[in-house]
Amino acid sequence: MGSEKKISLASMFHFDVKTYTMILALVSIWVIFTMTTNGDFLTSRNLSNLFRQMSITGILSIGMVFIIIAGHIDLSVGSLMGLLGGITAVLNVWLKVDGILAIGITLVLGLLIGIFNGWLIAYKKIPAFIVTLGGMLVFRGILVGMTKGTTVASLDPSIRFVGNAYLVDGVGIFLGLIAIAVLVYNALSVRKLHSQYGLAIPPMSVEIAKIAFAAVVIGLLIIILNSYQGFPVPVLILAIMAVAFSYVLTKTVFGRRVYAIGGNAEAAKLSGINVTKMTLSIFAINGLLVSIAGVLLCSRLNAASVAAGQNAEMDAIAACVIGGASLMGGVGSVGGAIVGALVMASLDNGMSMLNIETFWQFIVKGSILVLAVWVDIATKNKR
Repeated sequence: MGSEKKISLASMFHFDVKTYTMILALVSIWVIFTMTTNGDFLTSRNLSNLFRQMSITGILSIGMVFIIIAGHIDLSVGSLMGLLGGITAVLNVWLKVDGILAIGITLVLGLLIGIFNGWLIAYKKIPAFIVTLGGMLVFRGILVGMTKGTTVASLDPSIRFVGNAYLVDGVGIFLGLIAIAVLVYNALSVRKLHSQYGLAIPPMSVEIAKIAFAAVVIGLLIIILNSYQGFPVPVLILAIMAVAFSYVLTKTVFGRRVYAIGGNAEAAKLSGINVTKMTLSIFAINGLLVSIAGVLLCSRLNAASVAAGQNAEMDAIAACVIGGASLMGGVGSVGGAIVGALVMASLDNGMSMLNIETFWQFIVKGSILVLAVWVDIATKNKR
């Protein structure tokens, strides 16, 4: 077909073991919970709550996937999220700081803490595992001391808006159309770029099928969310973060350097990449995203508590690994992390609807994390 070279069906759709496993796991989870809850799991109200719940884990996962691709780990994001949400609440409720200003201060603090973590890891050569393990304890201790072990409530409407508000139906439809337009533009751009460099190009019918499938999924999502109360603001924030950081990771020099560092840090250094500055920048990005998640969590609960964010780091790491990121570094994507976050949120949501005891929830989620890592290792051994 002209310049279109013959390629396999698997390469057309980028299918691999991880993709099959992730899709099968999500579909299986939804089918099981739909059957066991007599269809309540798939109601528009529950799905809207599910996506709002997933938005917090999703934002944490975006920052975590940068960390993991670069070959590091961050065990402190749950405690840091709780601390930053607590700072927002204390500023607003106890110190009477304006809600918007309190959010701004929280975002700056998150960025600064991320920079400090990155400085310890990149310039002082302290392993990320140790820095973030210590941070997990330090941040939780500061939160308990700062709030005196009490719940801080209730927040200004300006803060509650970001975690609880819904947009009118027209906004959701408009956002869906923009998403489809971006998919079309991206597909055409990739085809043009591949053509210029003589790379394999799938038939146009395949591209149309992929875009049509994505458009149907987007359309169903918009319909479901609009049929309850509208498009949730937290989901909009997640979508913006996902698009922005996916672009950074896949379309910029910065993103290619992140992959290079995770693939082989020494080779990246020899090729001229400033690994120390890149590492600091990656942890700064993570700190900023954790602060956004902290504000959303605090807003959603309309309060800050000493238990906020507990075990959130495990959900974020599991989401990244389920989404295809390798703990060895050099592999991962923002889109995969988002789908992984949806898997973890679906498990939380479904098991809560079934009133499954907490210890079983921990067992199930921990087992899935181990299984995801096993699939990653098994896939690598077959290459």
